[in-house]
Amino acid sequence: MNTPVRTQVIPTPQANEDIKGLAPGDKNAVGDFVRRLRADRSNRALRLTSLRDAGRNGRLFLARVDSRGTALLLETDENRFSLLAVRVGDTARDELARITVEINEISGGVELVDQSVVSREVVALPPREGAGNTGDAVPSPAYGTAHPAPRSLPVPLFARHDDTELLRLGVSASLLPALRRITDRAQLETLLGHNLPALTRDVLLALSDGMEPADVRVHITEAWRADDKVDPHDWAKAARRPVSRVSTEDAAVLGALGDGFEAWRLFLHPEQHRLATTSFKGSAKVTGGPGTGKTVVALHRVRHLVERLPPGHTKPVLLTTYNTNLAKDLQDRLYRLGGDKLVRRVEVKSIDRLAREVVQETHPGSPLPPPLSDEQALSLWHTVCAEAKVYAFDAEFLDWEFRHVILAQGCGTDHMYLRAGRKGRGVLQRPQRRQVWELVQRYRAHLDQQYRTTHALIADEAARAEGRRMARVNAQTRYKAEHGGLDLIHREAGSGMWLKPRYRHVVVDEAQDLSASHWRMLRAMVTPDRDDIFLVGDAHQRIYAHQVVLGRLGISTPGRASRRLTLNYRTTREILGSAQGLMSGERFDDLDDGRDTLDGYRSVLTGLSPQYWRAPDWQTEMRAIAVLLRERHDRYGTPYAAMAIGVPSRDAARQLAVTLADERYGIHACEIGRDTPARVDAVRIGTLHGFKGLEFQRVFLAGVSEGLIPHQRLETYRHEQVERYRQEEQQSRSLLFVAATRARDELVITWNGKASRFLPEHAMRSAGHATELLVDDGPPSGSAAAWPDRQSGSHGPAECSSEAS
Repeated sequence: MNTPVRTQVIPTPQANEDIKGLAPGDKNAVGDFVRRLRADRSNRALRLTSLRDAGRNGRLFLARVDSRGTALLLETDENRFSLLAVRVGDTARDELARITVEINEISGGVELVDQSVVSREVVALPPREGAGNTGDAVPSPAYGTAHPAPRSLPVPLFARHDDTELLRLGVSASLLPALRRITDRAQLETLLGHNLPALTRDVLLALSDGMEPADVRVHITEAWRADDKVDPHDWAKAARRPVSRVSTEDAAVLGALGDGFEAWRLFLHPEQHRLATTSFKGSAKVTGGPGTGKTVVALHRVRHLVERLPPGHTKPVLLTTYNTNLAKDLQDRLYRLGGDKLVRRVEVKSIDRLAREVVQETHPGSPLPPPLSDEQALSLWHTVCAEAKVYAFDAEFLDWEFRHVILAQGCGTDHMYLRAGRKGRGVLQRPQRRQVWELVQRYRAHLDQQYRTTHALIADEAARAEGRRMARVNAQTRYKAEHGGLDLIHREAGSGMWLKPRYRHVVVDEAQDLSASHWRMLRAMVTPDRDDIFLVGDAHQRIYAHQVVLGRLGISTPGRASRRLTLNYRTTREILGSAQGLMSGERFDDLDDGRDTLDGYRSVLTGLSPQYWRAPDWQTEMRAIAVLLRERHDRYGTPYAAMAIGVPSRDAARQLAVTLADERYGIHACEIGRDTPARVDAVRIGTLHGFKGLEFQRVFLAGVSEGLIPHQRLETYRHEQVERYRQEEQQSRSLLFVAATRARDELVITWNGKASRFLPEHAMRSAGHATELLVDDGPPSGSAAAWPDRQSGSHGPAECSSEAS
């Protein structure tokens, strides 16, 4: 009796795209096929049939998935297959037999081009009248020699790029003849909608958008380039490159591939894979716009670090972010990535919870004072100023100065504060600083009397506590080195603990929103060493005022240790272009002392252009939003839970919820908040701050009016506090940018009165009038107050989770 032959089956990214487009039953059939092939390749039911040799150490096979489906496989080593493609239907075998399989000379990955699709969608298409610029010269594809183009024929879309240039940028060689037949953007998008190799797709979209070849090479080609020399005939090596396979060979994941696992768990862009697996001499930093996969990189980085730990039961890897909701999401996604085996070696906590636990360790047996909310903190500053009869500073200024100058720079005395740098904060003379210092002492005295604290004070105390702990660790290390380990056991036993750094590795998500105190604490939690701190973030998404220079806090990320991601995986090109317009003219840091831009930031997804609607007043705007929501739900079948509305304030959220709940519309709404009750099909409503870290199919941004976004109070700083005005205006831009880029398929922006200065000119020109939507819509039975009057009461949206989106 023959023993079944165990076989490796590694799906490729293009195969995953095929599977994603299948019906649920066909997906499950693929998963079952993978399991059966892994168990025994000699299983006759698989009908494994040799198709042709691909070249050195590579052979193509066809196999039977089930009665409907067929798979294309590449065998490169004995009993090691790459699953290349899946087709369903009567012509499946013929379609797969015509597929061209090649090795890309830039990425070194295995690529497929379905020639039947190319023939059907491009080659067979007649030239379109009026397509292209018919008066230009057309370079010859092979040699780049220009010849006058007949005026009666359209110019190919890629006419100015010869074959050599396209190949050097990464375009698949087998597609070049077809590309010469494409004359307009519609034809290109039809072709790109048929699962072409990802590098080819990225390059062609960038060139068609007008990006220069030199920029395409920098932003796209180099990110895909293989780390070693590519042999276009070495199939075994090509199949093992990260770009050709899943990022894990875990049997549980691969065995259930057909069940519809999310792509982020299985596949990484080549640049993402490098960042997740490269060993750095010290700290490393990854920046990138919204939707570029920074969090995915962080999660895979954690898995990579854990896989290289020695066996044990401790948690030497910390994964942290700036709030509790995001920390919970990271914990869930980490479990989905690697299960209990991964999670049990990782501490996943929000930065404030971590700081609070550190401080609690220094006060065993006594509970810590509860922290004030932001509103309570500002109220206390008002009280302090009134008691001291000092009205030269407003509460917001004092709170900012306390957190971002005094605490951030560790100013423990008035003399330290008098010498503290305040770059970008304007001039504050010594008498004014002494006055501020006196107010700070009164503020802290009030906190002590009320037995309260703030998150900023907890972070500051945690940073100092960790600094003292690390000093003891270093002293013990020096003692051990000087005495050769003698008497060390007695010293450690006497201290009541075996002193060592709290963590071996620290990974930080949403790094732009951590304060200087947070960074001092993290720096003291891990010894400066190889792969000590790995952080991801984007200053364009900074929604708090925590601007720090990491290099000054002992976290250095020079040269290759600082990388950018530029490919957006979530938002369509149309939405992304509009969102980038919101940031026009602004300058942003790179989470250090350099500058960051959105240059090269792009998306390969296409969809609807953003919609803009203007209204004469807030009540009309709210009713128009209700009509638009009903249309998306009733006509297009979008669940309410997949739609979200961002507004400038909680009052606006309450008023809008009342309007939506009117019997004319009957739309249930819930507020994006910390509580997560059972999922309900309700529209999510929240302030722009609440949108951070979320995503929805359709996003509506309401109340984007001048005086609301940005708030009119900014005008009081325009002349006397110029730098403060600039910083707060930029923060408002970032909030709007973050909210806009939460949309996957559609973005709708509405306003009443005068539009926000942040909106581009074309938005005002193309905006529809909200009253057009209300032609058949009578007044709602429950009248919500006109903006910006405030409402009180219990008719606001209920708190609920955004997970259903």
